[in-house]
Formats: sequence, C-alpha cells, structure tokens
Amino acid sequence: MGAMKTLQSEISPLGINRKRVHEMLLEELQKVLPPTIMVPERRLENLVEQALTVQREACYLHNSVDGLSLYIDHHCGRDQIPSQALQVLCAHRDEVWFLQFSNNGKYLASASNDKTAVIWKVDEDGELLLKHTLTGHEKPVMMVAWSPDDCQLLTCGMEEVIRRWDVESGECIHVYEKSGVGLLSCGWFPDGKQILSGLNDQSLCLWDLDGKQADCWEGQRSTKTSDFAVSKDGKLIISTSRDSAILLFNRDTKQERLIEEEHTVTSFSLSEDGDFLLVNLINEQIHLWNIRTDPIRVKRYTGHKRSRFVIRSCFGGSEQAFIASGSEDAKVYIWHRASGDVIETLSGHSGAVNCVSWNPTNPHMLASASDDHTIRIWGLKKATVKRRDAGSSSGSNGIHMNGSANGNGFVHQCNGSRSK
Repeated sequence: MGAMKTLQSEISPLGINRKRVHEMLLEELQKVLPPTIMVPERRLENLVEQALTVQREACYLHNSVDGLSLYIDHHCGRDQIPSQALQVLCAHRDEVWFLQFSNNGKYLASASNDKTAVIWKVDEDGELLLKHTLTGHEKPVMMVAWSPDDCQLLTCGMEEVIRRWDVESGECIHVYEKSGVGLLSCGWFPDGKQILSGLNDQSLCLWDLDGKQADCWEGQRSTKTSDFAVSKDGKLIISTSRDSAILLFNRDTKQERLIEEEHTVTSFSLSEDGDFLLVNLINEQIHLWNIRTDPIRVKRYTGHKRSRFVIRSCFGGSEQAFIASGSEDAKVYIWHRASGDVIETLSGHSGAVNCVSWNPTNPHMLASASDDHTIRIWGLKKATVKRRDAGSSSGSNGIHMNGSANGNGFVHQCNGSRSK
C-alpha cells in the first residue's frame, strides 16, 4: 500500500510518463484484487488460445496448414494426409537408398546405389525439379545430410569417404577420410562448424570443416547400420552401440544412457523437439521412445514388412503428429503417432521402399525412395490437380510416368532421367 500511495500522491502529480504510471497501478491492483472484481490481463486472449488448443487436440487427423477459426468447429479429414502420388522422379539408374528434405523444405536430396546423389529443388508450385547430380563417389552413396543453413550437403559412400558439397553450385568443397577405415554415416553439429561420422571400426569421429579431427570416441560407439543423431544444443549424441542397443551420450557430463531393445536395431530418427526417438527393428516393429529423462517406450507401430533390407521411418505432418515408414512390400505406411493406428497405406512403387522423408515446412508433402530406382512425391488428393506436362508421350488421361502412359490418374511426370 505504501508503494501505491507513492505512485498516486508523489509520482503521478509530476506528470512523468503517465501511461507507465497507470500501467504500474493496474499491475499492482491485479495482484491484490480477485478476478471476480478485476478481469486479469490478457484473459480474453488466453481463453481464445485455450479454445483453439481444444479444437486442435480434438482433431484426430489434424494436418491443416490453414489457421483455426472460432466461427466453426475444426475438423480435418483424410484428404489432409498426403496420399496421392503427384510426381515420380527418375534421375537415378539404380536403387534409391536414402532421401531427406532440407530444413527449410525447399530442397530434397537423394542417395543411390548408382554411386550418385541428387539435389532436387521444390519450386513455388510444389513441383520438384532436378538441380544437381553429384558424382565422385566410387561406391554406392548410403546417406546425405543437410547443413543447418541448407547451403551445404554431406554425402557418405558405403565404407568409403564423406564429401561436402555447395548446394548452389553443386561443387565438391571437401573430402573427409580416415586411413585404414571406411566411413558409414554423416551428420552435422548444430553450429554447422563440425561434422560427425560413424566408422566401420565402431568408432565415432568429429571433424572440423577443414578436415582436422576434433574428437573421436572409440569402442562400442557404432555398428554397421551406423545411424546417429545430435540434439539441437549439441550436447547429446545418439548412436547404435550394439545390434540391439542405442547409446545416449552427454558430451558435457559424460553420462551414458542406454535404450535396450530385444531385437536388432536397423535405423532410428530423432524428433524435432529432441524428446523422442523413433526406432526401426528387424522384427517388423517401430518403437517410439521418450528420451527426455530415463528412456521409456511409449508406442509401437506395426503393419509394414521388413525381412532383408534397412527400412527407414520418419516423423512428419503438422506438429509431427504422424509416423511414416517404407516397407519391403513396395508400400508406404502412415500411422497416427498418438494412437498407433495405420491411417494410410500408399501403393505405387514396384520395389521395396527404403526410406521416407516428410517435408518439415509443408505437412502435405511426403517423399519415398525405392529399389525401383524412383522417388515418389506424395500430396493431397484433389480432383483438379493441374500439373505441367513433362513432354513425354501422353496416354488417354494425359498423365505420364517414365515417359509412357499410366492409367492410375495419379502420376504427374518422370523428372530428370538423364540430367547431369
């Protein structure tokens, strides 16, 4: 009360910044008066936010890019899930093993058994166009990794070397290798100043961009399926330490935590918020682990097929509310993340689907890579989707695939089959 008296009788008469004096009076009053007498500040805004949150959480298939409205109840149908093949990309001459959208969603990079990687550009209409074919590896390219600013790309040959490329020019900037051992995987540290790789001697190595080895963790740090992930703050390194175990290593505290699975781990991916890990297993199951504190399994996804190959899955959609995975039955499977229900099964490929990637900025765009040498771009089902002609011979429906007529009405074009 003494402070209130000073504001009213001593400061207010001075006429100094009256607006701020009044704000301070209101702030003090709100602390002592109950809400029934004085409505709390921003109460209406909070109520509106709560109402929108309730609508969003009640929408089982929420995947809309449009804002929610209080005028009508919100509901997303299956038409908001990318389930129609809009493009077939055919730049590779052999099995496509890996693909990943850039962080800004403007590019897609793919890696193939044909020893090349390809950078695709997403144009303003959502169509993917070939930007660069990256050559130089002497062995199949196992994976790619985008720099945090999407200006550079890493490619890793199978037990070979890592190459760093300039995305705009397509030029190779640097080659990373270690005498006597082969590199199995590649990734960036969040600051974009260092890169990390798993080696076939089961170690993990950290390099500066100029190729100087900054650190190396030896022992059971990686396996032949050497996936790894790094948290956004760079403190947590996640790697497969044994066939059925994943190591969570804190660089600052040196603390090690383990995710113990009953079956062999074939691949894994980290959620955008860094709190969840999606683990693919050899027994045709995908497990979701909460790794915020002590790892705990929270969900299991089944239905896809896996017997011989490494099959990769991913988080995706609005607020990463869905899980997508490849499958050896040539299909793409999409699950509802919270319930574990299969909500879509996408057919179209003619070979095993090895990898999927959901565009991080467009919840309506999903890409899949297959042993049939192609990449499929999946989008929304629309009766009047208009696309530019690829220039190949047209069938009765005007739709093109691999230069020949296709009767399913889905595929737009085969893009970049001989581009360099």
